[in-house]
Amino acid sequence: MTHTLPLPDFSHERVEVITGPRSGLFMAVALHSSVLGSALGGARLWTYPHWSDALGDALRLSAAMTLKNAAAGLDAGGGKSVIRLEPGETLDADRRRDAFLDLGDAVELLGGTYRTAEDVGSTTDDMLTVSERTAHVVGLPSTVGGSGEPAGPTSLGVYESLRAVLERLTGTADAAGRRITISGLGQVGGRLAQRLADDGAVLTVTDINPARQAFAADLGATWVEPGSEHLVAGDVFVPAGIGGVLTDEVIDALDVKAVCGPANNPLAEHSGAERLAGRGILYAPDFVVNAGGVIYLDLEAKQIGSSEEIMAKVSGIGDTVRRILDDAEVRGITPLAAAEELAASRLRAGAGV
Repeated sequence: MTHTLPLPDFSHERVEVITGPRSGLFMAVALHSSVLGSALGGARLWTYPHWSDALGDALRLSAAMTLKNAAAGLDAGGGKSVIRLEPGETLDADRRRDAFLDLGDAVELLGGTYRTAEDVGSTTDDMLTVSERTAHVVGLPSTVGGSGEPAGPTSLGVYESLRAVLERLTGTADAAGRRITISGLGQVGGRLAQRLADDGAVLTVTDINPARQAFAADLGATWVEPGSEHLVAGDVFVPAGIGGVLTDEVIDALDVKAVCGPANNPLAEHSGAERLAGRGILYAPDFVVNAGGVIYLDLEAKQIGSSEEIMAKVSGIGDTVRRILDDAEVRGITPLAAAEELAASRLRAGAGV
């Protein structure tokens, strides 16, 4: 499932839309910007009601990747790939392999201006299949010398962002005793939940997969049914699943002091940032918070720094969040506007404007 979100302004450099000749699946490869360098953004395999929903997601996500990579200080542009499954459709091993071979051919059409990687619904093994058709792919399995799964670095960046938010709210970054609700216990949300449980946070969690209740029990977290988590009173709400969850209705019902999570495009409308601010709810922009994975993948692929130095860069996302919150407070604007201006300033510099 996915929420319907508005389309961004079309400012993309190039979009390839194909029917995979092997798999028969709709797929889109969207290059939004290469101003700062070869674009980087993952390949999403997801179910969409209509092909136009898949295309819209590729356009939105690629534009968000431009902001993410720019705000993170990377010399990388923004792009994204989407492979559409019809409702109820599943792939056997052969057709899945065909799908990612098709994707590799589509990525190759862009001549290196876009690099793909693992994302929601895809794996590092799928990226190994992509690499049979193009060299413009990162995040291959560690067993073949690749950088592997980026969820760990992503979750670390979210964790440091959340600590920065708690520091702004309470004067300390310590999560012990803080009431935190996590919506989505996937690769990133699950790792984040474990970190916070280890810190002594009071967790409420949910996921569309009911099997994750066992994991929640192991953490000592309270489980709630999906769709009700935003009603739980607490300190921080963490959207860690699908995008578009922060509708006007959800924002008006939130009973928290802050929102900080890894879900891409969690605001159903851009104006949601002002709506949150109007309710006195601090918002840490998603494309800053969830940049740990792309920082890791880009720097590892370019062999810039040791592993320790790269992870230190990921941890530094917390300081980026602090700067954005400071800038927003001083200028009387939302943190989203401050983060967008940070990204825009790098893009202007990259374009020589």
